[in-house]
Amino acid sequence: MAIQTRYIYLLRYILPVTDVLMLNVIYFASYFLAVSFGRTLSNELNSHHIVICNLIWIVSTAVFGLYTTYGSRKIERIYRGTWRSVAFHFVLFSAYLIFFNQDAFSRAFLVVFYIVLSFAFILNRFVGTSIQYIVLNKFKAAKKVAVLGSNVTAERLSVYLQGQRSLEFYGSLGDDETIYDSKEGVTAQIIAGKLAEAVDYGVKEVYVAVAPQRMADVKTLVAEADKACVRLKFIPDFGGTLNTPFTIGYMGGEFPIITLRNEPLEEMSNRFKKRAFDLVFSSLFILFVFSWLYPIIALLIKLESKGPVLFKQNRAGRNNEIFKVLKFRTMTVAEDDGEFKQATKNDSRITKIGAFLRRTSLDEIPQFINVFYGDMSVVGPRPHPLLLNDQYQEIIKKYMVRHFAKPGITGWAQVNGYRGETKDKLDMENRVKADIYYIENWAGMFDVRIVFMTVINMVRGEENAY
Repeated sequence: MAIQTRYIYLLRYILPVTDVLMLNVIYFASYFLAVSFGRTLSNELNSHHIVICNLIWIVSTAVFGLYTTYGSRKIERIYRGTWRSVAFHFVLFSAYLIFFNQDAFSRAFLVVFYIVLSFAFILNRFVGTSIQYIVLNKFKAAKKVAVLGSNVTAERLSVYLQGQRSLEFYGSLGDDETIYDSKEGVTAQIIAGKLAEAVDYGVKEVYVAVAPQRMADVKTLVAEADKACVRLKFIPDFGGTLNTPFTIGYMGGEFPIITLRNEPLEEMSNRFKKRAFDLVFSSLFILFVFSWLYPIIALLIKLESKGPVLFKQNRAGRNNEIFKVLKFRTMTVAEDDGEFKQATKNDSRITKIGAFLRRTSLDEIPQFINVFYGDMSVVGPRPHPLLLNDQYQEIIKKYMVRHFAKPGITGWAQVNGYRGETKDKLDMENRVKADIYYIENWAGMFDVRIVFMTVINMVRGEENAY
């Protein structure tokens, strides 16, 4: 659960209101500025354009999460989200004007508008930072918090709290040796004294890192905190028991569940967003690109060698379920799963058109059909032949974790150079690390970024594409 303060809560509502007001004021001001420069303007103040401009700003800020709790919690995130939103707004608004053939729309107005808007946001954020400093430091508006305990989790938490500008960290209320007695559990008298000192300073919230063996002492801690009118927040401390980051959720609202891996795509809303992106992207690609490109490539393949146009092979998908992957045939042979042999540099089996298709990644585009049917995603870990899976799952730790997500046409590993032949164990380990990083850090814009990087790599060509 995110740490909420009145400052952060208000900021989430103040920011969008002031930003939208500023956007509209600058829009009208830019019109009169452009006119004063001697420019002839016609329909820039058309209400339709102004509405579209505002709607695009809402979309841009939503894409980069500028007004979310996460986005507004730190001033650095606000600055980053702001300039990204302005840049994205410029791209979308310009595309709107071009697409709807708004020839009468003044380019001089656009230049003035975005220059003034950029400077206004810089000034706005500078003023906001100054106000933040005054409110939190001069008027002591930051929430005062403390930590109870001295285990590893408590020490890490103390460092984290000290770095939060919206909080004022009182310090530690005592170490484990002082507040716990091996025979009697929590020393209530000592706890009461520590809490009283904190209350005198203004502390109203105390974080307690509780190890499993100390759970019996929680009732006593809560009782003493209630007497002192202090809220306790308990954080599980598993010490060396769990060496990986974990999250805690609830099943049915009453059963706590510890998850050792962050998987954004386990959230139904995120899976829905990703599937919607896949359907729209694959449909558009099949309709506008694949429909005319397929006959051309099919003809070239047929002219050079005998055999089918498409190569079909069993691959393991999400949750290790088997499906048929589709590719353009790039070799003179099409091996069965049991006869699979990785393609190597200067492989004699690869045809001339096949070499071109592999180098440009065009051999993969039939997989948009797999994406449309739901076996694959546009972005995800690349599906390996079954024989390769059997080989590497025995020698590489966490290899099968990459099957927690749908396989993709492209992926984080591929755009970082880990594609093609895996000459040794290290190559595959790097690929698996990149795939797991993607699974644990998925976001909609992360997919968009990978798609753009893939297109750039296709144009530029890749050394390992053979």
